[in-house]
Amino acid sequence: MNSKKEYIQGSLFEEDYLIRTLGNLGSSAEIALTEIVANAWDAGATEVEIFIPEGKGQKIVIEDNGIGLTKDEFYSRWMKLGYNRLKHQGKKVEFPKDINLQRFAYGRNGVGRHGMLCFNNEYNVITSKNGVESNFIVTTKSESEPFLIKEENFIKTKKHGTRLEVIVEKNLPKAENILEIISARFLHDPKFIVSINRKTIELEDHSGLIFTETIKVKNISLNVHLIDSKKARKSTLYQGIAFWQGGRLVGEPSWIIGKYMVLDGRTKLAKRYSVVIQSDDLGDFILEDWTGFKRNDILDILFEKIDICIQSMFSKIAQENIEETTKQIKQDYIKEYNELSPLAKYEFNEVIQNISISNPTARQESIALAVETVISLEKTRSGTQLLQKLSLLTSEDIIGLNKILDNWSIKDALTVLDEIDKRITVIEAIRKLSNDNTVDELHVLHPLVASARWIFGPEFDSPEYSSNSQLQTSIEKVFGKKIDKNVFNNHKKRPDIVVMSNSTFSITGTVAFDNENGLSSINKILIIELKKGGFKLSKNERNQAVDYVEEFMNCGTLIENPYINAFVVGDSFDNKIQPIQKVVNANQVEMGKVQICLFSQIVDSAEKRLFGLRSRLNERYSDVPGMELFEKQQKFAI
Repeated sequence: MNSKKEYIQGSLFEEDYLIRTLGNLGSSAEIALTEIVANAWDAGATEVEIFIPEGKGQKIVIEDNGIGLTKDEFYSRWMKLGYNRLKHQGKKVEFPKDINLQRFAYGRNGVGRHGMLCFNNEYNVITSKNGVESNFIVTTKSESEPFLIKEENFIKTKKHGTRLEVIVEKNLPKAENILEIISARFLHDPKFIVSINRKTIELEDHSGLIFTETIKVKNISLNVHLIDSKKARKSTLYQGIAFWQGGRLVGEPSWIIGKYMVLDGRTKLAKRYSVVIQSDDLGDFILEDWTGFKRNDILDILFEKIDICIQSMFSKIAQENIEETTKQIKQDYIKEYNELSPLAKYEFNEVIQNISISNPTARQESIALAVETVISLEKTRSGTQLLQKLSLLTSEDIIGLNKILDNWSIKDALTVLDEIDKRITVIEAIRKLSNDNTVDELHVLHPLVASARWIFGPEFDSPEYSSNSQLQTSIEKVFGKKIDKNVFNNHKKRPDIVVMSNSTFSITGTVAFDNENGLSSINKILIIELKKGGFKLSKNERNQAVDYVEEFMNCGTLIENPYINAFVVGDSFDNKIQPIQKVVNANQVEMGKVQICLFSQIVDSAEKRLFGLRSRLNERYSDVPGMELFEKQQKFAI
């Protein structure tokens, strides 16, 4: 009986058909070897050894200790195009009997096994399972099949695992480069070791390691490592933060820890960077099957600190890569950007830089929304108001404006004017509120005077506050009690406030460094004693301030005998007292002085330091209430 064919002609294949369909996998040694190592991961291996020769014509050998394949499994898995791993094997990796671990597989469609074709169109697979070693020679040299088994043989064995061999005819890789790339992708799991030509890379020695910081909570210590895996595949399964407890991976890496989403996994940062957290102190918090952590309050604290630490690391990266980031955002909105005016483009660039640095881990849609908002605002801006103001300028104003523009940019002028506005606002607020005895000197007058310390000397414009240990200890000793840090809004940054029954003290100092011994010491101390609005100063207030200065001189906690300048600030003073009194030591050497000072004097001194601009710009501030000026100054301070 003659059998009739079901078809007239089947498909024919060029020898390089399969290779041409593989894309980068068939031409990039980096991608090919990475995918083959991923196959070893999926096979439950804990060790992968790779040998890369120095020249073509020699063998690349890749051997793992995974579960291996039987003859039937090789036929049905390795030899099937588009093999669906999820359908036939599931997400979880099967391990050899002597390995007790859990992991999820990388593979989805089995394409990674064709990586050997990157180096030759024929290769050898030696795989062992269930006591049998199977040896297959796979080739693409056929017109009738994309690839096929050219030869096979089988022997008994006690081993398990897979060994791949290929004679390199093309795309010879460099061993040191491959080691960096592969280790970056698989670095998250300390129980998966890849060696190339018998070399491995430890986490601490990896060239991709950018930052390492230590976090401590109670008796728990963590080392946080940020790794740049720039050359790892974009679609890698294991993105995020990997926890190592005693050299073993806990659960699976993720950018979500506890209630914190440290990073949006869709962003470029998430695809490029990974974090490894090492510890020997988390054993009590791990679930029995090592799939994750138990719920615990201490872990909540740890996760918060980890989030803050990683955000700080990414902020540093953002500052270093600001040009690259700005360029990328501009490229994404190139059409809209090109339609902006030159000034709008300038301001757009500034806003993008601020967004990139202050929100380095923001979600993509959040950044897009911010960028689109900025573009919309810039487009709606008009030069009409500016033209109206320019049309009202006198000839004298125009000459002055021309002089400014000859030497400064618009931004230079705006920066200076903004700072002048801040300082005049402070002066005007002090002038309008200082004679009002109902004003809270602690929460209103004191912040105003403290923000105008530059009046008492340019060196106090950016002072070293009393977080300096020497000065803090001296303050506590002189005033005979611990400072009540709850009485001031910003006590964590400004622990320099001492509240007495009828006064508020502000104490600050400047630090000098000894070039010979490298040690620092306080060389000047500024004490401002602030009375309530409307307070009249007498000899008692001055003498009390002298006592404070002498106590600081003799407290025994200040090195190098700093000069102490004390100001007692009030609304008026008794004309029978000497407003300035020097303070000397036992050898009659002047060590400081006490000076009666009026709020009006502060205002006048400040105006002179600002070249009389306050009086010349008086109309700008004349109708603004004092408390409104204070609130404006507080916004400047934030």
